[in-house]
Amino acid sequence: MCAPDNNPNLIEADPSVEDDADSSFDSESRIESTASLTSSILDYRKIHGRTYQSSKTTEYWAPNDEKHLEAFDIAHTWMTMMMDDELYLAPIGDNPQRILDVGTGTGIWAIDMADKFPSAEVLGTDISPTQPSWVPPNLQFQIDDAQLDWTFPENHFDFIHLRYLQGAIDDWPRLYSQIYKHLKPGGWFQHLEPCLEMGSDNPDVAVDKDHIFTKWAELFTEVGKKIGRTFEFNDGSVQENAAKAGFINITHKSFKIPVSAWPKDKKLKNLGAFVDLYMDISLDGFVIFPIGQILGWSLEEIQALVAKMRYAVRNPKHRTTGFIQVFYAQKPLDAE
Repeated sequence: MCAPDNNPNLIEADPSVEDDADSSFDSESRIESTASLTSSILDYRKIHGRTYQSSKTTEYWAPNDEKHLEAFDIAHTWMTMMMDDELYLAPIGDNPQRILDVGTGTGIWAIDMADKFPSAEVLGTDISPTQPSWVPPNLQFQIDDAQLDWTFPENHFDFIHLRYLQGAIDDWPRLYSQIYKHLKPGGWFQHLEPCLEMGSDNPDVAVDKDHIFTKWAELFTEVGKKIGRTFEFNDGSVQENAAKAGFINITHKSFKIPVSAWPKDKKLKNLGAFVDLYMDISLDGFVIFPIGQILGWSLEEIQALVAKMRYAVRNPKHRTTGFIQVFYAQKPLDAE
């Protein structure tokens, strides 16, 4: 897990936010989408009012309804801000010609990349058809399961991108081998994942074994073990799998982010506000299937867990922080 000790530099808090916490913490209005998907071509399961992709090959734990898709686009906003308004960190150059986005979700990253590189062919794949129909002319989406054998040409892509696939992949070494096989020599891949455990920048808050942040991370670790699909990416496995696949120049960057608008710094405050909104919309969707269906918790138990987590995350006195891991690596130029 990502421990706060890995990120010792504390973010300076905005004292006015903490001063207002008692009066505004529980009363702030929240933005919540009420739209729903209605297309007859979609085959979804419904659990406690949320919809989930029904796939014969991969059972994904997160919802794919309008509420979660809204959160996904908000996440894209703060992830881009986190990387200094960049869509990627890998040094792919100024003229990539073929770009693949694995697990594209709403397709927002692929759309932005297609706009950034209008001469490139951009492809986004996902098991769920939740992408828009109006897209840049150099972008295509297709329904595809990355866990199956890839049918793309070998040595084809200049850049392959994946993010937020925790709990979704049975065999990461195999996936990395497929990425390697279908990248051009000299091409790059980038993989972004969040850490399970959040922390506190308030020295008076002890994130110990009984804290909700620790319990939350332990629950998802248990889910990952039960389904055989990890939620943990800070254990060196990404670098190990990339090296075994044949990649070189393997790079790991860790980002510490505020999880609400408690920092004093204007940029971090804005970033934290978007993360806060993302978490508020997403929390119940995160747990309904994995904690309810896989671990067997009742709806009442799930609701109590979410309420406790939401309180801890949003209380500015906790100065909640999260940790995001970004990995990128290159296929050797002399690869066959």
